[in-house]
Amino acid sequence: MSRIGKQPILIPQGVEVEIKEGEIKVKGPKGELLLEYDEKIKVEKEDNYLKVMPKEENTRSKNVKALWGLYRSLINNMIVGVTQGYEKKLELRGIGYKASVDGQGNLVLEVGYSHPVTIQKEEGIDFAVEKNIVSVKGIDKQKVGEMAARIRKVRPPEPYKGSGIRYLGEKIRMKLGKKAAGATQ
Repeated sequence: MSRIGKQPILIPQGVEVEIKEGEIKVKGPKGELLLEYDEKIKVEKEDNYLKVMPKEENTRSKNVKALWGLYRSLINNMIVGVTQGYEKKLELRGIGYKASVDGQGNLVLEVGYSHPVTIQKEEGIDFAVEKNIVSVKGIDKQKVGEMAARIRKVRPPEPYKGSGIRYLGEKIRMKLGKKAAGATQ
C-alpha cells in the first residue's frame, strides 16, 4: 500500500470539489483548478473527505502504487492552493541589481546585463517586489515553482562573490579564489 496515498484529504469549509470520470475540479476562495488523473486511479468523496485509491484490478502493480501517492499529493496541493495559495521568494544580491513590476504586471530585472530582462506574467501568477526581494504568488504550486526557477535562471548565484538571484534563505557554497589558492603553496 502507498503510505501517502491511503491518507484521506480533508475538504475545508468554502471549498467545492467536483469529481467526474478522469477529472477533478476544485473551487475555492482564491480560484479554481482542474486536474485530469489516470484511469487506474479512482477518487471518492465521503462527507468532508476525499479518498484516492487504485481501481480493484490494479492493486498489485508498482506503477499504480506510485500514481496513487502522486495523485493524492496533487489533489491535496490543489486544495491548499485554492484556500491559502503558494508563494516563493527570491533575493537579488549584487551591486546595482534591481527588480520592478511594470504596468502589465510583468517582472523587469536589472541584474548586470546591458539590457533589462523582462519576464512575462502568466495567468494565475502575481509578482511583488520589496527592496531586493521578489515574491512569486499563485494558487498552482507547480506554476509558482516553475516561474521562480525561471527567474533564478536569469542570473544564478555565482560561487566567488555570491552575487545573483537566489531563493530566500538559500546557502551558496563559496569558493576561495586566486589569492587563497596561491597562499597554500
